[in-house]
Amino acid sequence: MNIKPPFIIAEIGQAHDGSLGMVHAYIDAVAKTGVDAIKFQTHIAAAESSMHEPFRVKFSTQDKTRFDYWKRMEFSTEQWKEIGNHCKEVGLTFISSPFSNEAVDVLEEAGVEYYKIGSGEVNNFLLLKKIVSTQKPIILSSGMSSFKELDEAVAFLKKHDAEFSILQCTTQYPTQPENYGFNVIQELKERYGVTVGFSDHSGKVATGLAAVSLGAEIVEVHVVFSKQQFGPDVSSSLTLEELKQLKEGASDIYKALQHPVDNTDTTKFRDVKAIFEKSLAVNKDLSKNHVLRFEDLEAKKPKGYGLDASKFESVIGKKLSQNMKQWDFLTEDTIEIP
Repeated sequence: MNIKPPFIIAEIGQAHDGSLGMVHAYIDAVAKTGVDAIKFQTHIAAAESSMHEPFRVKFSTQDKTRFDYWKRMEFSTEQWKEIGNHCKEVGLTFISSPFSNEAVDVLEEAGVEYYKIGSGEVNNFLLLKKIVSTQKPIILSSGMSSFKELDEAVAFLKKHDAEFSILQCTTQYPTQPENYGFNVIQELKERYGVTVGFSDHSGKVATGLAAVSLGAEIVEVHVVFSKQQFGPDVSSSLTLEELKQLKEGASDIYKALQHPVDNTDTTKFRDVKAIFEKSLAVNKDLSKNHVLRFEDLEAKKPKGYGLDASKFESVIGKKLSQNMKQWDFLTEDTIEIP
């Protein structure tokens, strides 16, 4: 997948609570953080759900059923076109997760650039086939899937020559540290040989930064204006200020990983080392023939005016060849060599 890491995706999800105005406010606010992409979810209640669908978390007092909630989250095709155009105007890659084939048709008209496959859709091959037919890049979330299920989904995508990446994801809101699954990032890379990232539901900046340091090339995080907002994913989200911190920190970490430091070569520190490293000196007035003890010694900056401080053991027990004043540097000329 042709993504230059770290590729940071701000997931809006249902944070807009069905308000088109809020969607556009999020687009403008996210663009100011410097992240690469913004992601939505495209719901068409009649096509994806039924009155029998239970709430994952009973968070809503205004929606009697989960179906009613999805209905309230819908936007028209024309509204999705406006959303897509706005994303492009502010330089954000437009990504969405469709939850029905009908939603794919809407997103194609809206000019979506990437498709995200939600955790619950990994083995929905009907939806995958529809998305593959668009020839758009796909980001696959591993959330609720075993390796066996992922194997089947990956085989399906490869059979249809799809361009795709995979995100390590834990379907827990908010995700606890013991369930982050950082180890899976490398396992996914080795198993499938594709771009691998991390979909974060921890609600913490540090989690995404750690994922980048462990090889994640894409990081997706839920974003809200405030953690006091209403919605099912608020506790798992970052604020916009935290999103900016994630972007800046991830870029720094990635840059550091591309420039490994060679600790065998310290020549560039030669001048600095000469200033900060020290030479041996005596800490009191001492007479000729005095036998040096540990208690007579001090290390003083800079290096090069006396014997290196690291060689203090070599002078203990040796006689002075001349009188010395307090803080005089010890050199080979001031010590009798047997």
